[in-house]
Amino acid sequence: MTRVLRVSIAALIALTTVAVVGAERPQQSAPAREQSLLSPRAVLDRYCVTCHNARLRTASLLLDQADVDHPETSAAIWEKVLHKLRAREMPPPGVPHPDDAAYDGLAAYLETALDIAAAARPNPGRPGAYRLNRLQYANSIRDLIGLEIDAASLLPADESSYGFDNVAGSLADMINLTMTREYADLAVKRAQVFLVEHGPTLLAPFSAEAHDYAARVLQRKGVQLRLRQAVTEVASDRVQLSDGTSIPTRTVVWAGGLMASSLADNAGLPRGRGGRIEVQPDLTVEGFPRVYALGDFANVPGADGAPLPQLGSVAQQCGVWTAKNILAEIAGKPRTAFHYHDKGIMAMIGRDAAVAEIGTKRHELDGPIAFAAWIGVHAMLMAGVRERVEAFVDWAWNYFSKTRPVQVLDRSGEGRIDWGTHEERTVTK
Repeated sequence: MTRVLRVSIAALIALTTVAVVGAERPQQSAPAREQSLLSPRAVLDRYCVTCHNARLRTASLLLDQADVDHPETSAAIWEKVLHKLRAREMPPPGVPHPDDAAYDGLAAYLETALDIAAAARPNPGRPGAYRLNRLQYANSIRDLIGLEIDAASLLPADESSYGFDNVAGSLADMINLTMTREYADLAVKRAQVFLVEHGPTLLAPFSAEAHDYAARVLQRKGVQLRLRQAVTEVASDRVQLSDGTSIPTRTVVWAGGLMASSLADNAGLPRGRGGRIEVQPDLTVEGFPRVYALGDFANVPGADGAPLPQLGSVAQQCGVWTAKNILAEIAGKPRTAFHYHDKGIMAMIGRDAAVAEIGTKRHELDGPIAFAAWIGVHAMLMAGVRERVEAFVDWAWNYFSKTRPVQVLDRSGEGRIDWGTHEERTVTK
């Protein structure tokens, strides 16, 4: 709806611009009138193609080859041109420029054409997605269609080997900064956040300094840490821990890692940790030289032979490498072993709190600098300038206002909740 509305506004602006120019400049000269009537291709050929062509390749814009009659076929190029036109940065100083009417007419034409194409075929960018665990899946089915299912019998077991998933800090920020303002009638300040970690530290892949920093930040936000503890049961009103204690709760966020899709189980291929398919250094499956397995579907070996972590950067690089190997096979050349270019690792903990280890030498950052670096890296992974700008605007608003969009709470069970103070209790077996 937003893009359709913007199309209408852009078209209206274009019409208004032409009308105003005609009304305010009745004495317009013949050359100016000629510029105003030029087609988009004629304007580009006269003022832009001189520099931006296949021979000079200025700024990598080949406007002599780009199809201006169908801008949607090269949207990234025309988005860049549109930005330059609106800022009057094209053509550069010292060379002939079109008049304002030609500038505005070409910009309005490109903006309208791109918005119409975007409305017809929306591209939301690269959505963040994660796999539901059994409890989340069962709750989603219940909430959507009112059907209770036995997820334990229908779905594979949840893997809990990767532990901490950086949600505890954000959850604490939401409770402390957002919900206390939006739900003054609830005893929000009595809410407690527990982080249960099977290992001895948080953020295991990071350095010891990062472990200590993450623990300090979370405890400062009010998060209670339970290290060296395993979850043995998640019930509707509690979480059972391996030491015999339980945490009374009706809200559980599971961040225990990933299991491969059930297709891996049914493919009949050798599998390893997490149910993922074991692959060779060139990312093919042993015994199946024309079958590649990538991303969360595979245990991809690193330089030391150990599986690489389930990260988006690993999956992206695997995809590029596999495409090169396939092209090499077509050309009769041998495949090459995958080499992961380790750019470092980052983890968001909460507002103004993150850790980053950059490059193969692991230069360490933490605090606001790492927080800003995390935002910048994830913004650059988005598709399109418009998506990045919108994300930065949203993030800036959330950061400086210390609020979030209105939270939606299901209060149907509010009457059954005991809002008194809860203490951990020991369960005797």
